[in-house]
Amino acid sequence: MGELLNLIKKRRSIRNFRNDKIPRDDLSELIEAAIWAPSGGNIQSWRFIVVDDDILLEKIDAFSPGLSGNPPALIILCYDKNLAYQKGGKFGRDILSRMDISMAAQNIMLLAAEKDLASCPVKSFNRGALIELLKLPDKIEPELLISVGHSFVEPPPPKRDKLEKISYFNHWGEEDNE
Repeated sequence: MGELLNLIKKRRSIRNFRNDKIPRDDLSELIEAAIWAPSGGNIQSWRFIVVDDDILLEKIDAFSPGLSGNPPALIILCYDKNLAYQKGGKFGRDILSRMDISMAAQNIMLLAAEKDLASCPVKSFNRGALIELLKLPDKIEPELLISVGHSFVEPPPPKRDKLEKISYFNHWGEEDNE
């Protein structure tokens, strides 16, 4: 099995972190990985805010039910609605920009796994509170949080469906391996 596939299988969503701070160089490299993700129409409307200030982290935690485990850092993935619309119209703003965020998030989490950092994507947060706290301009839309830190444990992989059950070649078919 290839090195990349092993890394993909190693990555887990972790929600409990040690207190160790993450060096800013490492956090910057995670953002570097994000900007090399595919971008629909090459719009690149993504914007990233790294939060490693303990007071800000506590405030964000207070209105983010999906966030837990006191991560020492958060990467907030946003997109510039105006830029996305200018370059890709309604489709660029409403669809492509969110797809781009998803692909950038995966790059962040895979590089984090390679660096033996734990991560977890979080969608359940109070958008309005986050906008106010971080003083985001109207054109910037927060889409996803990724918590980053060192895990206490390396959990085993969750069960996955077999390829034969969920994939087909050339046309839709029924599972015939039973």
